[in-house]
Amino acid sequence: MALSLGRIFGFLPSPSLKGKIINLPNAITMLRILIIPVLFFLLLSPNQFWSLVLAFIFILASLTDLLDGYLARKYHLVTTMGKFLDPIADKLVINTAMILMIPIGRIPAWVVAIIIIRDFIVDGIRTIATSEGVIIQASKWGKKKTLCQVFAVSALMIHYPFLGADAHVVGTVLLFLALILSIYSGLEYLIKFLKEVIMKD
Repeated sequence: MALSLGRIFGFLPSPSLKGKIINLPNAITMLRILIIPVLFFLLLSPNQFWSLVLAFIFILASLTDLLDGYLARKYHLVTTMGKFLDPIADKLVINTAMILMIPIGRIPAWVVAIIIIRDFIVDGIRTIATSEGVIIQASKWGKKKTLCQVFAVSALMIHYPFLGADAHVVGTVLLFLALILSIYSGLEYLIKFLKEVIMKD
């Protein structure tokens, strides 16, 4: 019975439901987006306890990115909606968290602006390339940049001294490393775009 219900709602693979929009991986992705209001309300009352709670929720949300991708591939539940939602959910959660920490003085606004502008440019480049029949694969440096952002944002959310370390200092160092990786990987995408799309003829 449980197995049948799982297949009806798209939580488990079924030959007739592979193209469903609502399935478990996509539901997890949408849940990640719904965490954004929680980030907003918790950051309104920054203190040591809620900062730890907030960091835990953010890390949990970030880990679901690995989970939904794994489930989609394992159970052949990859959908067009999932491919669209997954990168958007990642950027929404991370970028929203960074933006919300600007007013409370944990992240410099100009760093956030550069990272977000880079993301828009890269998304635009990849979209144009796709329309020209060219697929620009995700950069390994871009993936490292995202991972670095997750650790940086988590540490900056904790903010207070934790386990013998100054979480704010650690987060700031990681944030500037993420900034460097953002610029480097952005230039890498731009060079690939120029070579494979603009100058291919």
